[in-house]
Amino acid sequence: MSLKNSYLSDLYERVVKRNPAEPEFHQAVYEVLESLEPVIEKHPEFVEKGVMERLVEPERIIKFRVPWIDDNGKVQVNRGFRVQFNSAIGPYKGGLRLHPSVYEGIIKFLGFEQVFKNSLTGLPIGGGKGGSDFDPKGKSDNEVMRFCQSFMTELYKYIGKDEDVPAGDIGVGGREIGYMYGQYKRITGLYEGVLTGKGLTYGGSLARKEATGYGLCYFADEMLKDNGKSFKGKTVVISGSGNVAIYATEKATALGAKVVALSDSNGYIYDKDGVDLDAVKQIKEVERKRIKEYLSYRPNAEYHEGCSGIWTIKCDIALPCATQNELDLDSAKALVKNGVIAVAEGANMPSTPDAVAYFQSNGVLFAPAKASNAGGVATSALEMTQNSERLSWTFEEVDEKLHDIMVNIYHNAASAAKEYGMEGNLVAGANIAGFLKVADAMLAQGNV
Repeated sequence: MSLKNSYLSDLYERVVKRNPAEPEFHQAVYEVLESLEPVIEKHPEFVEKGVMERLVEPERIIKFRVPWIDDNGKVQVNRGFRVQFNSAIGPYKGGLRLHPSVYEGIIKFLGFEQVFKNSLTGLPIGGGKGGSDFDPKGKSDNEVMRFCQSFMTELYKYIGKDEDVPAGDIGVGGREIGYMYGQYKRITGLYEGVLTGKGLTYGGSLARKEATGYGLCYFADEMLKDNGKSFKGKTVVISGSGNVAIYATEKATALGAKVVALSDSNGYIYDKDGVDLDAVKQIKEVERKRIKEYLSYRPNAEYHEGCSGIWTIKCDIALPCATQNELDLDSAKALVKNGVIAVAEGANMPSTPDAVAYFQSNGVLFAPAKASNAGGVATSALEMTQNSERLSWTFEEVDEKLHDIMVNIYHNAASAAKEYGMEGNLVAGANIAGFLKVADAMLAQGNV
């Protein structure tokens, strides 16, 4: 890969050299720098003042061991991470991911993306991310609790309501946040909004659980409307079956669409009559089982091993909500061949660069993750506000604010793309709109 602008090309090569064997981070940086080529030509001060060099370097990386005792009394050791990437517009904000694939490069990629995503929300939050290579699947509640307590025993030193406010991500739901929050409170003696995604009985926000999936559909709906289309009567395929996928299914259905497929890391289900969401919630949120259990509720549905085949199902709208780089060029070709009109990303960077390019070159409406899945972090910031004011808003109040935020993100991204000569390119538009706010704040605060 090479960038047209020699300065940005050289900067990218330095990023690759300084961060070896971190392809996800390289991919995220390249995509942003490519979008910013017309911006730095118009604003040479961003180069002269070193904004770009500072932008691609995290302010702080914390890496630590996490020892915990399993149910057999044996000590296990995992690695913990927190990357505090950029605090120009507010305290660091971003989720914690518990998954075997987690390593420093994944966390840096997620933290870098979070900077722009958080900027796009219009709320005063900087970008960070964290997690561990611990796998909560197959672990007992007590094992998960002991891990979370050990993890927080180290992490608590570096976070706070005005410094860094983590949230959930893959592998971190209400159970894990509760265990972490309890340990933070036990160690510090502080009852503050230091974590978001908390339970409703101790400072959590209504609509937080639904926020990323709902927000994804609000963004996609606005994108469709702006192009004379809608969810109504459309067939939708959604990858994943976690929080984002479940509530994207719920909202897409409410908007008049029929969701016919969901997946997990083992395989995918196809239900031509429309997914039974109550069954999926029971399997995933209550029983914590694999998606193939869906057939015990709907015997006429199909289950297929492997995940990539989900994109061969004919649909009008595709919502990748599982994990990074899950949708490749072959999958993009299959979707286009089957007549897809829109793709909106619910996971972080789920489409490979060549897949994105293929969608765009074939006239498919494409919503990039840093814009379309920003609803989760936006509602986390709303939770922070409620915690600060010792208030609790109604579901409808939070949902209305979320809807307005997602609609504004769409129009800001679309306007930025048009202003810089790339009308309709929401990838570039989101990167530019997110970057400008952060870059202006960095310039205003001097060389720090």
